[in-house]
Amino acid sequence: MSVKLKKLILERSVGAVVAVLIAAVIGVLGLTRPAEAQGPLRIEITDGVIEPLPFAVPDFQAENGAAGEYARSIARVVAADLSGTGLFREIPADAFVSGITSFASPVAYADWKAINAQALITGAVSASGDSLNVKFRVYDVFSGQPLGEGLQFSGAISSWRRVAHKVADIVYSRITGESGYFDSRVVFVAETGPKNAKRKRLAVMDYDGANVQYLTDSSALVLAPRFSPTGDRVLYTSYETGFPQVYILDVATVGRQALSQQQGTMTFAPRFSPDGGTIVYSLSTGGNTDIYAMDINGGNPRRLTSTPSIETAPSYSPDGSQIVFESDRSGTPQLYVMPAGGGEATRISFGQGRYGTPVWSPRGDLIAFTKQNAGRFHIGVMRTDGSEERLLTASFLDEGPTWAPNGRVIMFTRESQGASGAPSLYSVDISGRNLRRVVTEGAASDPAWSPLLK
Repeated sequence: MSVKLKKLILERSVGAVVAVLIAAVIGVLGLTRPAEAQGPLRIEITDGVIEPLPFAVPDFQAENGAAGEYARSIARVVAADLSGTGLFREIPADAFVSGITSFASPVAYADWKAINAQALITGAVSASGDSLNVKFRVYDVFSGQPLGEGLQFSGAISSWRRVAHKVADIVYSRITGESGYFDSRVVFVAETGPKNAKRKRLAVMDYDGANVQYLTDSSALVLAPRFSPTGDRVLYTSYETGFPQVYILDVATVGRQALSQQQGTMTFAPRFSPDGGTIVYSLSTGGNTDIYAMDINGGNPRRLTSTPSIETAPSYSPDGSQIVFESDRSGTPQLYVMPAGGGEATRISFGQGRYGTPVWSPRGDLIAFTKQNAGRFHIGVMRTDGSEERLLTASFLDEGPTWAPNGRVIMFTRESQGASGAPSLYSVDISGRNLRRVVTEGAASDPAWSPLLK
């Protein structure tokens, strides 16, 4: 599905331009604005936000009869996306002093100030045949100016949720200065059946759990799906032959092929390189497990590690120059970084406990990991040299982190305790202050976030 973006032709005063420029400076310096101030709107989210920014999203205007059912739904998805970040707090409609009667009408800033709204999002929707058009604006209520130009998206009616996520991404970006992550998908393992006889199949969904599509049946155990950098293919491990083997699956056609495999070996824990041209994975043969790389189009595997220990869970740095991985060469599972072509590895984890499943942030600044210590599991982050370790969660079993496209949110698997315990998907921001369950139809595990959709 194609969703197109256009700028609306708007008159903008010199004051509005200056306001946006000042906002950018404030974001860089990490300053904040008191609620009563009249300066431009900006959130600095590096260390989290304790008091969410209040915003209002009146129902979008339906510009024709066919758009009626979508106008309110799109506004609700935008509001849910923003509220779900923990950075924003929606002001309920019953608190509004006045509404939006027309998309072209001037904004009654005084009415929105009266209910302490700091940001206002307005929009209008039109529909014709199978086509949908959404135009919207974002306003800084206290400065009395729009935040940038108005925009519009067009696409198929069936993709109205994608359009809503794209609107939310723009709003998020204009207020925080960060790129959004709402117009993205997550591939995961959907689980059914009793705990001792789980049936698992690959599925893909919107980041918020909507629009689930199943990619495999449940005839074979599947694990560890991973999106390609373009989001059109998925690597995963299947036990359909009785032994773990890596497969590549096309998301659109659901066609798949096995990664070339040597006789008597097992392959697992695959991941794409940032350019999508190489697959790095673990290969086990003769009781030894090392990390290998292979060109996506085939060829001989290249061995990257050569030790008697177990080396697994490799993940590339965003520039493709390094790989972080898990190894028990020191006696317990720890994290190491080595050049992408192999070579000497440097240990980066030195805290108490066992470390695993590392994954490099798309921003390049952090590495997320699973940690087991003192009977508890944690999702944590550290700098790429191992410094500034921070644990974001703690529970009976948290594991398998995956990064949102903007590197500000992590999704992972949390399993509840006991005979009836089951895995669920959760997300947490890098401040550790916004832990949320991702709603799925049934038990779910092994999430992997896609890049932003095109």
